[in-house]
Amino acid sequence: MRPLEFGWYLPTHGDTTAYGVPEAQVPGSPDLCDRVVQAAEKAGFEYLLIPVGSVCWEAWITGAFMAARSSKIKPLIAARPGYINPVLLAKMISTFDQMSGGRICINLIAGQNESEVEGEGVRYAKEERYALMEEEVSILKALWTTRGPVHFEGKFHTLSGAHIRPRPLQQPFPKFYLGGGSRQAWEMSAKHSDVHLFWGDLPGRIADNIAEIRRMARAHGRDKTIGFGMRLQVICREDEADAWEAADVLVRDATERQKQEMKTLYNKSEANRRVQELAREHGDFLMPHLWTGITKVRPGAGIAVVGNPAQCAATLQQFIDAGCHSFCLSGYLHDEEAERFGRLIRPILAENNRGRLAA
Repeated sequence: MRPLEFGWYLPTHGDTTAYGVPEAQVPGSPDLCDRVVQAAEKAGFEYLLIPVGSVCWEAWITGAFMAARSSKIKPLIAARPGYINPVLLAKMISTFDQMSGGRICINLIAGQNESEVEGEGVRYAKEERYALMEEEVSILKALWTTRGPVHFEGKFHTLSGAHIRPRPLQQPFPKFYLGGGSRQAWEMSAKHSDVHLFWGDLPGRIADNIAEIRRMARAHGRDKTIGFGMRLQVICREDEADAWEAADVLVRDATERQKQEMKTLYNKSEANRRVQELAREHGDFLMPHLWTGITKVRPGAGIAVVGNPAQCAATLQQFIDAGCHSFCLSGYLHDEEAERFGRLIRPILAENNRGRLAA
């Protein structure tokens, strides 16, 4: 069985304990980033998801600074199709890898919000962006592994004798992660990803999806190498009642505008549609400690594990048993929730999965 790994989220756009309450907002700042990264590293998180989007700080610059201001955690930074020339991107990633001592991993994102992508000057439709992504990842891998110059002729890119220095420190190259619910996302993961991250869903459905993506990966000889994980929120308190109170406070004052944006801005994302569908079908609870409430105010990872340490660990264990080994987590406030996870939940998971996670 694969070792278990845990990643945390860096809220460069700011943090909060209550959506819609100005007094509860924590603005993005270098100090906030430092607090979160230090807490995540101390709690034993292996990687750090750095978000992209118009409200977020630029991910590559942030990731480089955070790698320099930490010692172990690996920034997980997005490679988005159409944003950076793939030869330059290959050089950026391998340089980052060398300068950080092998501390980078790559998040493949086609884009959730169509208006935002268009606003940033990328004119490809989502289906084309996946085709572009496939070309660009193929180019990255070729530049990192091919001896001699690289020649490539595709629909979007043509290279004639490209080469880069340095090569990556991690061999053959850094790990690729991808989170997505569409068939195109699954096909991309089947061919290229080291870890496919699902957003919150029922463990049985996740097990079925894992089996299907493994079948798809078999065509590329990767059914034994591809791994799987979950992108989830965590709201843990030593007393269950306190956890549910924190969950309620987080969303109860959200504005109608925030709620409406969740229904309209992200409706072309298959993964977002699935999260909203789960909330409609099951209401607030997919399972006793798997809560859909954050889907009202946040795109993407809107489903949360809520409860006391034993309850949170037991819920995560169901996804481990379904076949997941990687967990990309977040929680409010992000420095405080990272500390609670490391102190309260991680030791239980280490005890219940001996040999797969450092105690």
